[in-house]
Amino acid sequence: MHVVIPLFPRYTTLDAIGPYEVLRFVPDAEITFAAVEKDPVPADSGALAITDTTPLDGIETCDIVVVPGGPGTRAENKQLVDWLKMIHPKTRWTTSVCTGALVLGSAGLLNGIDAATHWNPKVIERLQELGARYVPDRVVVNEKHRIVTSAGVSAGIDMALSLAARITDPVTAKAIQLAIQYDPKPPFDSGSPEKATEAVKERALELLGSATA
Repeated sequence: MHVVIPLFPRYTTLDAIGPYEVLRFVPDAEITFAAVEKDPVPADSGALAITDTTPLDGIETCDIVVVPGGPGTRAENKQLVDWLKMIHPKTRWTTSVCTGALVLGSAGLLNGIDAATHWNPKVIERLQELGARYVPDRVVVNEKHRIVTSAGVSAGIDMALSLAARITDPVTAKAIQLAIQYDPKPPFDSGSPEKATEAVKERALELLGSATA
C-alpha cells in the first residue's frame, strides 16, 4: 500500500503529519513524502521543514495520494497539478486536507462533485470557481470518483481514519484511532464556523491573514 504525500513550499504541517500518523499504522503501508525538488520543503510557519523527500516526477504509480493544504496552495504548483492529472487514474484514492482541495480542483478532479475545504469564504469561493460544490462537512467521500476531501487542518485526521476503514476494515481503523488516542475534547466549542461567534470568526480570519502574509 503505497501512500504519497506531495509537499510544496508553505504547506501546513498538520495537514501532512496528521494523516501520516494515521496511515503509517495501516498494515504494509509505505509512505513517501514527495516534492518537485529533492530539497527540504519549508512549512508555512517557516520554522519546520521535511527534509527526506522523493522527487515527484519519479513516482509513476501509487495507491493513495494525500494533498495537504496551506498558503502554498495559492501558488501555481504546475508540476504538482500535472502529476495529479497523471497519477489519479492509477490511484485507489486521491485525497486532500484543507485547501489541498484547491490543488485537486486545479487538476480538474473536483469538477461537478461535492468537496470539503477550509471554511474561509475566499477559499470556498475559489473552490467553487474550480467547479466543485462546497459542502460544510469535515469529510466528504466520493466513491465513484475515488476522491476524499476534508475540512481544515485537524479534519485531516478524521479523513485518514475514514480512509483507513475503507482500505482495511472498521476494526483496524478503530484500533488506529485508539493507538494514537484520538479522542478530542477541546476546551472550547468553537471549532467550526457554525458554532463560532462572529467575533471569533473575525479574529480567526485575522490570525490566518497574519500567519500567511
